Amino acid sequence: MDYQELLRKKNLYEQIKDTLPEITIKSYAQTFDLEYTHNSTAIEGNALTLLETKVVLEEGLSVGGKNLREIYEVINHNKAFQYVKTCIAKGLSLDEEIIKDIHAILMEKIIIGGVYRNVDVYISGAAHTPPSPNEMYRQVKTFYQDLSEKNIPNVIELAAWTHAEFVKIHPFTDGNGRTSRLIMNYQLMANGFFPISVAKENRLDYFNALEAYAVNQNLITFADMIASLEEQQLDRYLGMAKI
Repeated sequence: MDYQELLRKKNLYEQIKDTLPEITIKSYAQTFDLEYTHNSTAIEGNALTLLETKVVLEEGLSVGGKNLREIYEVINHNKAFQYVKTCIAKGLSLDEEIIKDIHAILMEKIIIGGVYRNVDVYISGAAHTPPSPNEMYRQVKTFYQDLSEKNIPNVIELAAWTHAEFVKIHPFTDGNGRTSRLIMNYQLMANGFFPISVAKENRLDYFNALEAYAVNQNLITFADMIASLEEQQLDRYLGMAKI
């Protein structure tokens, strides 16, 4: 990962962004929001296609043959992402209250959200088993303490750690992946970078990168994946200015 190159491109974009047509930036951001919601829910098994997700979010229509939970998942994810943007616009640092709020929005009309689990959970196919409730409470407390005290000047590494550590702890019975991807983007956006979306087609590489951290505390593979996705975002926006 060449973090300095990412910073160079980020600074370059900040210099030229005011010259870009507002409608172009707005339309790209709307497209990203749609694809991000689709990918993040599809990674967890949601069967709505990109077009069906668009119909639900933009036209408020239900989709025949899909269960209500899948409809709520995409609606809630989009609302949670807008909440993240609102918090960042207010200059709020990521903390426990915001993370619980994100989860509560994600789980609206599905289960009671924003409440930590008091049961054991297992992740099928994973070598890592999330901690039992008592140990989970200890780890999540440490996570929030580290979140406020950690001094990681490399924003990509900070975002990668925030996601990987939180999902390793798995503090909720459901929705940990979606929450983790939202708080990863919270860290990126709060520090002037673009949000990123892990394509559902790349979920195996994504899961393997998270597993490397959960089992061996190796953050490099996951941080490199985030850096690559961030660079793609920066290149797209710079491409609007033909740079």
